[in-house]
Amino acid sequence: MSEQDVDQKGTSQNAAGLNILLIVGGGIAAYKACELIRIIRKEGGKVTCVLTQGGAHFVTAMTLAALSEQPVHTSLWDLQNEVEMGHIQLSRQADLVVVCPATADLLASMAAGLAGDLATTLLLATDKPVLAVPAMNVRMWQHPATCRNVAQLRADGVAVMEPAEGAMACGEYGAGRLPDPHSIWAAIRDLARTGSDGAPGAADHWLDGRLDHWPDHRPDHRLAGRHVLVTAGPTHEPIDPVRYIANRSSGKQGYAIAAAAAAAGARVTLISGPVTLPTPVAVKRVDVETAAEMTAAVQSALPADVAILVAAVADWRVAERQDRKIKKDKSAAVAPLQLVENADILANLAKSDRRPRLLIGFAAETEDVDRNAAAKRLRKDVDWIVANDVSGDVMGGDDNAITLVTASGAEHWHAMPKHAVAAALIDRIADDLA
Repeated sequence: MSEQDVDQKGTSQNAAGLNILLIVGGGIAAYKACELIRIIRKEGGKVTCVLTQGGAHFVTAMTLAALSEQPVHTSLWDLQNEVEMGHIQLSRQADLVVVCPATADLLASMAAGLAGDLATTLLLATDKPVLAVPAMNVRMWQHPATCRNVAQLRADGVAVMEPAEGAMACGEYGAGRLPDPHSIWAAIRDLARTGSDGAPGAADHWLDGRLDHWPDHRPDHRLAGRHVLVTAGPTHEPIDPVRYIANRSSGKQGYAIAAAAAAAGARVTLISGPVTLPTPVAVKRVDVETAAEMTAAVQSALPADVAILVAAVADWRVAERQDRKIKKDKSAAVAPLQLVENADILANLAKSDRRPRLLIGFAAETEDVDRNAAAKRLRKDVDWIVANDVSGDVMGGDDNAITLVTASGAEHWHAMPKHAVAAALIDRIADDLA
């Protein structure tokens, strides 16, 4: 069973009994809300639907009621017991609120704090985590007004997923498609913490990314308006169609840092090598395989206020990749491989005229950690180096003990979960930028 299978299985079991208030906005993507309901129900969750006037043009209340096996609410004025403020109760009974699809108009209303219908009234009245899943035309998504609204919502503590990229119903191509319902479910799991008895978490179980071991941590949004670039995972340098050169990396620390940065309100671009991890909530993920692809992706993602290069980039690649599998020689001689050095992403970014204000590299060491990390910081000309001793089971494990090397010297952090390391590092970054 793969690491991803284990994670998904464990999370699904923990999500049983989760109570979700699903607001279905207008737009052709509304039909995908039906598939999302099926997934939530299959995983043991409960769904109560609120259908907006726009959403009713694409799906019916009867369809949502049949799938959720719960009454569907469509108007602020048709709630039972409204004399007892039924809309307030509806906003508080769920463990979290999901807006899917979140249209440009709905995002604007949320950002402005409007309460003109049942959906926006519930969103204004809720004290629970909110996940918005945008879907709209690419030009609408890229419009400065939408960008401002999304930034405001994230600063207000709303988790806003990045839309998927692809062909749209209008015939255009780009970012704006509703993410796959399974990806939305993964985002929902990231926002839902369960207690040890399996009961769903309430408002005080707000989960920033996957900071499971920091129950008292709350998003402070000190990185709102900042762009944080993170690289994570390994790179694979093909030798032939079946073999490659790589460094060991699970990607867990980089993904935890991306999640913590997004929880602090930043716009996050995560450039990831091949790993089996779900994309953190509200993080834009760019998948690459080779060091050359990662180099190009980093350049494309600039400018950034902060760059945290966590990825274990392969130092070498073969000079000439073979199109066919290299066969073993009958004499048992080892096939000769001519290696060339890959570009140094960290050092090149340090010399770039688009160098981020704060540039942070990682150093995996097996001996003389402090000395080697300090030397790397000077050699690469970066602001900070986060060093860790990988002689144990850090690679692929859940805990990490790091040394933060800055111009002021070395700070030794005690061993803690990687998500706690990420949260502490993001706190330090926010302090530095302030």
